[in-house]
Amino acid sequence: MKLSHADAANIGNIIAEAAVTEIMPRFRRVREIEVRTKTSAFDVVTEADEAAEHAISAALLRAFPHAAVIGEEGTARDPAALDQIGTAELAFIIDPIDGTRNFTSGLPLFGTMVAATMRGEIVFGAIHDPVCNDTAFALRGEGAWLATPDGKRHDLKVAPPVPVKQMDAIIGINFLPEHLRTMVAGNISRLGMSAWLRCAAHEYRMAASGHCHLLFYNKLMPWDHAAGWLLHREAGGYSAHFDGSPYRPVNLTGGLLCAPDEESWHAVKQAILTPGG
Repeated sequence: MKLSHADAANIGNIIAEAAVTEIMPRFRRVREIEVRTKTSAFDVVTEADEAAEHAISAALLRAFPHAAVIGEEGTARDPAALDQIGTAELAFIIDPIDGTRNFTSGLPLFGTMVAATMRGEIVFGAIHDPVCNDTAFALRGEGAWLATPDGKRHDLKVAPPVPVKQMDAIIGINFLPEHLRTMVAGNISRLGMSAWLRCAAHEYRMAASGHCHLLFYNKLMPWDHAAGWLLHREAGGYSAHFDGSPYRPVNLTGGLLCAPDEESWHAVKQAILTPGG
């Protein structure tokens, strides 16, 4: 089985519909909606997350009745659902609202991500911006593109390689263990510019669109990275775990570096993940 461009468009419509009906009506209504913490004060969930995940899951199962559906919020209740990613003939991985802290803060910087895997290999990714109502897509081996509300399609391409000292990086050190946290913090000044958006959905879209050079992550839950990883790869980028091994959505540790090409990847690893650079 292979997902087609028609399948991609159908999934995009499912995501966009959930954004219109479940997410945006609740945006900037924090006092009226339920917000709860999960693993920490930095990890929150709202009724918008849960309603959007339910709507997307139900619609995907109507379109693909035999697929496994792994949602971030559902997996919080049933962690064993993660095991299906590596074995299912077709599985969908859903992050209903990536950047929930931005959402609850009233910042229009959040997104909805859906990835599809076949026996553990990522074959499709979509990242929807509910605010601008556009969607970035990737199909394995067929490129990455942005579909806008006016029906136009724009191919995505990562930024050209530049020296490390000129790299514009998305790099968050919050989830790094010590000693890595201190080392990376001390080495960030070797980059040209660094930021962290609290939203992997928009960070991956930025990198795949050529608006930044480097993505640096440590926490690797599949709903945060599967769709974006494929988007970056199909836009021409190179990525790997910190030890150089390939990323797979069943890998929850090992960090992830995404760069314009393999040479840039090795250069930035030397600069920020080596004591003394």
